[in-house]
Amino acid sequence: MSTMLEVSGLTHQYGQGERAHVAVRDLTFTIESGQLACIVGPSGCGKSTLLRCISGLIPATGGSVRLHGDEVSGVPDDLAVVFQDYSRSLFPWLTVAKNVEFPLRWQKVPKADRKRRAEEVLESVGLSGVGKKYPWQLSGGMQQRVSIARALVSRPALLLMDEPFASVDAQTRGELEDLTRRVQRELGSTILLVTHDIDESVYLADRVLVLSKSPAAIVADLDIALPADRDQITTRESEQFVSLRSEVARLLQSPQVQRTGEADTTDAAHAAGESGDAAGARTDAGSGAGSDRFTETHGTAESSDETATARS
Repeated sequence: MSTMLEVSGLTHQYGQGERAHVAVRDLTFTIESGQLACIVGPSGCGKSTLLRCISGLIPATGGSVRLHGDEVSGVPDDLAVVFQDYSRSLFPWLTVAKNVEFPLRWQKVPKADRKRRAEEVLESVGLSGVGKKYPWQLSGGMQQRVSIARALVSRPALLLMDEPFASVDAQTRGELEDLTRRVQRELGSTILLVTHDIDESVYLADRVLVLSKSPAAIVADLDIALPADRDQITTRESEQFVSLRSEVARLLQSPQVQRTGEADTTDAAHAAGESGDAAGARTDAGSGAGSDRFTETHGTAESSDETATARS
C-alpha cells in the first residue's frame, strides 16, 4: 500500500502579533492509498483548518503537505472536498445533473462524456432519475448525495469530507455513512473525513486520529479493526465497536485533549468557515482552473456560470 497523503509539521496561524491564533501546530501523519481515515476532536480544535490546508484552499504557515509525493501549493487537480453545508455548496440555479457535471466542464471533458459520467455517479449514490430536478426540490439528505456525487465525478485520488453529515437527521446520517463506505470500497477511494461524532468515526473508519483542543495536536492514532462489512445495528451493538468507541471517548476526555487552547477559536473558526463556503464549489470541482471566479460572491459566480451553461 503506497502513501497517498503526507502531512509533515503542519502549522497554521490566523493573524499576526497580539491577535495571532495558532489553529494547528506541528501535525505529522500519513494516509495510505485506499484508506478511509477519520479525524475526531473537540469543536473548534482546528479540524476544518487542517482540511483546508490539506486541500490547498489556505496555505500552511509552517510544515508541508504532499499528495503523491508532490507538495501541495494550491488546490490539486485530483482532490475534491465535500463540505458540511450542502445548501451553500450547490448551485441552486443549475439542475442536479448540471451541478454534478460542473467539475468536468473545467477539465474540458466532452459534453456527451460529462452527461454519461454524471448519470453513472448519480446512480452510484442512489439518485437515478433526479438529474433534471433542482437542488431546492430535494431533501437535505438528497442534496448532500448530490454534493458527494459532484466530488466523485472527477474521480479524485483523495476525497476530503468536512463533517458532511452534521446537517441531516439521524436516519439520513446512517444512510449516508453506509453510502460513503460502499462507494469507497467500490471505487477504491482514499478518504479523509473530519467529524466530532465519536460513533461516526469508529463506524466509518479504518483508522481514527484523535486531536487535542486548539492548537490541534495528534494525541492518538487508532487502527479500527472492525469487519469490512458493517451494519448500523449489528456493528454498533458488537463488543468490539463498544470497546473502540469507549477508547475514543476516554481519549477525548483525557488531559492531553482537554488542555486549554492558547486563545478563543471563535473568530478564527468563523473566518475559516466563510472562506471554505465561498470556495466549496470550486474544491468539489477538484480543478485548479478558474480559482478567482470561484472565490467571488455568489452573485458573480451565478452570472458567469449562467453564461457558461448557455454555451454548453
